[in-house]
Parts: sequence; C-alpha cells; structure tokens
Amino acid sequence: MAEIRNYTMNFGPQHPAAHGVLRLVMEMDGEVVVNADAHIGMLHRATEKLAEHKTYIQALPYMDRMDYFSVLANEHAYCLAVERLLGIQVPERAQYIRVMFDEITRILSHLLFLGSQGLDLGAMTMMLYAFREREDLFDIVEAVSGARMHAAYYRPGGVYRDLPEVLPKYIASKFHGDKAVAQMNENRSGSLLDFIEDFTDRFPGHVDDYETLLTENRIWKQRTVGIGVVTPERAIELGFTGVMLRGSGVEWDLRKKQPYEVYDKLDFDIPVGVNGDTYDRYLCRVEEVRQSNRIIRQCVEWLRANPGPVIVDNHKIAPPARADMKGSMEELIHHFKLFTEGFRVPAGEAYAAIEHPKGEFGVYLVSDGANKPYRMKIRGAGFAHLQGLGEMARGHMIADMVAIIGTLDFVFGEIDR
Repeated sequence: MAEIRNYTMNFGPQHPAAHGVLRLVMEMDGEVVVNADAHIGMLHRATEKLAEHKTYIQALPYMDRMDYFSVLANEHAYCLAVERLLGIQVPERAQYIRVMFDEITRILSHLLFLGSQGLDLGAMTMMLYAFREREDLFDIVEAVSGARMHAAYYRPGGVYRDLPEVLPKYIASKFHGDKAVAQMNENRSGSLLDFIEDFTDRFPGHVDDYETLLTENRIWKQRTVGIGVVTPERAIELGFTGVMLRGSGVEWDLRKKQPYEVYDKLDFDIPVGVNGDTYDRYLCRVEEVRQSNRIIRQCVEWLRANPGPVIVDNHKIAPPARADMKGSMEELIHHFKLFTEGFRVPAGEAYAAIEHPKGEFGVYLVSDGANKPYRMKIRGAGFAHLQGLGEMARGHMIADMVAIIGTLDFVFGEIDR
C-alpha cells in the first residue's frame, strides 16, 4: 500500500489570500489543513517610522493609508492621541461629527466585508448590493473632505470644516438624460444632513435584502456554520478585539466600556455571538451596521439642533478661517507657520484607542517637545487577529481557508504598516 505523506503548499500571494499581500505556507493532509503559517511583509511601508519624520499635521494622511477601508476611524485614534498630549478639549459639535463619521466608516467597512465575503464564497449579488450603498457613503465623505477614500478630514482639535449646506448634484450626460438625472438628484436637493438622514431611512431595508440573500441561505450556512470556531477564552488569550471577540460571546466594546467623544450620550446595543464561528461573526457585523445606522440618526438630530464651532479656537494648533487668513497679516502668519513648521507638543506620552470596525485600534505617541513625534507605535486590530489564522484553519478543508480569511476581515495596510 502506498505511503501517504503530508505535503506543503503555498496559498497566495494572490487574490484568495487577502488580495495579493498574504502568503500562507500550509501543511496539508490531502485537502485537510494540518497547519498554516502566515508570511507577511509584502505591503510594508514603514508608516510609524515615516510619521516620526513629519510634523503632527503632515503625519495625519498616513493614517488614511493603513486600513484603507476604515480611513476616518484611523484618523480618529491618531487625533485623540495628539489631543491628549496637547491637553485640549474638542468642541462638542466636532465630537458628534466625528462619531457620525466613525459609524459611517463602520458601515463602509462592514459592507466591504459582506460584499467580498459573499463573493469569495460564491454569492456575487452580495458584492453588487453592498457597493451600491457604499457609493452613497463615499459621496457623503467626499462632500465634507473633497476625497472619496483618503479624507484627511479629522484634525487635532476637531474636524477640517463644518458640514456643507449644499450637496454636489449629477448633471446630464450621454449616459444619463435629464429625466434620469432629476431622479438621481431627488434626495440631493437639501443639505448634507438631509442626505444622510435620507440614507438612514433607506438603509434598514437594504440590510433586510442582504439578510434575505444570505442569513438563511443553506449554501451560505454550509460554508460558514462551524467554520473557524474560537472559544471565548482562546479569543481573549489571542488578543482578539471587536467582532472577532464579540462573535465568540465576549461583550467588549470600547464605545461602551471605555467611552470616548459622545458615545456615552447615545443609545445603541452591542451584538454578541454564541458559537464563535464564521456565521456568528457574520451575524454580528450585520447587526452592527443596523446599530451604526441608529447612532447616525441620533447624531443627525443633535447636529441639526446645535450649531457651533467644529475645531478649537487656538491658531497655534488649528488654522484660521480662510476668509480671515486672506484679510489679516497675523492670521496669514498663523496659517503659514502651522502648515510649514506645525505645532510643538509638550513632552510626554499618550495612548488613545477607539472601537475601530476591525477591533481595538490604538495609537501610542511619545513626544520630546518637538513638532514631530519622537516615537509612534500603532496597535492594528488585524495584526492580533492574524496570529489566530493557523489555529482557526486547522482541521478544515482548503476551501474553508477563504471563508476563514474573510471572517478575520483584516486589511494589510494596518498589518504591514
């Protein structure tokens, strides 16, 4: 009888292995995974070291390019760390705007998870549905920042500018006639808050559509139920946070346990899984987008009723208004020095963590009193989750590896940093 031996194979680096930047060296027994060793570093960009050679303001856009699906959440943690070193208080309106855009970011990230996980497991329609809603959310981000993905909208001391009263509109072209364009612009005639409110009215129905497609779909359940099970105890030992921890039944969410900004003033629930498998984590993310929608509605109501400043009134830290800068020599000097030299931060150290869509995302800053960070260290949520990959895959078929990579929902911009 022929001797059967385990063999070693490469999984990636191409699409199924985290879109071209993860190489798994897998030991196989036939089609069953015996062990999987993750090899990383193919996207390494030295973000932390680059930031140490830039001023605090110049380093902010690097945050956008880490987890590039959760841009504003990355910026939030960085700004909180800088603000703790400076000892400044952000205006309340800016806090509500930040929270609203954090939750918009959470929906953007989870929709990408739903779309790509569905596509990887054979449900192509899910990708088309998810990206339809992402377009509206990108329009919202573009309206406030001028960019669809790399926003650089949060700033130390608040946000770049207040919410616009007018929204850009579609114009007629050879692809869309006047009638079609009028229909497309129907919900864009008011302010940005009106458009966001309209989105929150429509979105729960879209989430129902996602669940109709997947939640009780027998093929989806065959591919996800019982796959990649992690016990609560093991999830804590591995340093899991976010949905990876809550999916295993541990109710831990920084928005509730260590509230920042105005989360303690808002009403929302934390979904928790039971079995710790891929299916439970899917259910947690679906419920999280519903809760994010609920938070956004509360922020819209508050922002309508409470006008006010959106950044600190200290021109050593925040730039003066452009109208003032163009009419006053002193304000012009403030503007020029802020964007060339930056601001000096008192010597000390600070760590700020937020409930990022992927888990706990933290920024640790050390200042020596200069205008640049002396040291910056980032705690990327996905980095801790990656160490559980081999353990979660053990004993599963090679086809299940794609489902496990998808449920971890990591982005290599923050793992390779």
